[in-house]
Amino acid sequence: MRPWMRPLMRWVVGWLPALLVWPGLVAAEVQSNCQALAEGPRLELAAFGAPLQDAVRIRYLSHAEFALETPGGVLAVTDYNGLLGNPDVVPDVATMNHAHESHYTDAPDRRIPLLLKGWPQAGQPAFFDLQVRDLHIRNVTSDTRGPFGEGAERDGNSIFLFEAAGLCIAHMGHLHQRLGPVQRMGIGRVDVVMLPVDGGYTMNQDAMVQVAMDLHARVVIPMHWFSDAALGEFLARMQGRFDIRDPAGPEVELSLFSLPERPTVIVLTPALIP
Repeated sequence: MRPWMRPLMRWVVGWLPALLVWPGLVAAEVQSNCQALAEGPRLELAAFGAPLQDAVRIRYLSHAEFALETPGGVLAVTDYNGLLGNPDVVPDVATMNHAHESHYTDAPDRRIPLLLKGWPQAGQPAFFDLQVRDLHIRNVTSDTRGPFGEGAERDGNSIFLFEAAGLCIAHMGHLHQRLGPVQRMGIGRVDVVMLPVDGGYTMNQDAMVQVAMDLHARVVIPMHWFSDAALGEFLARMQGRFDIRDPAGPEVELSLFSLPERPTVIVLTPALIP
C-alpha cells in the first residue's frame, strides 16, 4: 500500500458525491468535503500581499508556478523553481511536484522553512499531510514518463492539495495519465484545479479535458501551456462545458462565496511577484 493511501478513508465520504452530481447543476445547500457551494460569481483582482478575509489569493508566476496566500498570512509556492521575482518575498512553504528543471531547483532559498519534494526520496514515495497555520497541505502521487513515453517512474509526480478558507485547491503538477479510482478517492472533492494544458509534454488536450471533467471542480486554471496556440486549443475544447473568463491579470481572489455558479476556466497571465 502506498503511503498516501493511509488517510484514504478520511476522504472517501467527501469524494463519493462528486461521482453522482455535476457542480453546476446542484443546489447551493449541497456540500463538498471542504465547503458549501458558492452563492454566486464574484471574481476580483487583488494586490499581492494585501490583507485577506475568508479568501485565498492565487497568483500565476510562471510555467506551473503559483503563489497562494491565505487569510492567516501563509504564503505557499507551487512547482517552486527558484524564480519569484521579488528577493524580499520568502514563502512559508514551497512544493516541487516533479524533478524536472522547470518544476524544481537544486538551489532553493535557504530561508524557506518548508521545502516539499514531490518525487521519491530514498526509494520511498513522497508523502505529506501537514498543517501550516491556516493552510493544510497533502499530496497524492502519480507516475511519470520521459518526453517520448520512455522511462516510466513510479510516483514521480505529486498532486499537491491545499486547503484554506474553506477551499480545496489542487495543483496537478506534471500529470502524465488519467487518474485512477484510488487516486481520485485520495484527492477527494476539489474546488479549484491548476491543470497543465500543453497538449504534449504531459497529456494530449482531450485527455486533460477529461481530467477536468472527472474532478468536477468549480474553477480550472490553465498552466504549463508554453504557447497561446496550446492554450487556445484547450479553451476551444472546454467551450460549452465550462464558462471561460479572463480577468486580464496574474491574480484572482477566491472565497467560499465567490466561486462561480457554473464550472469556469479562469485564464491568468503569468507574472512574477513585483
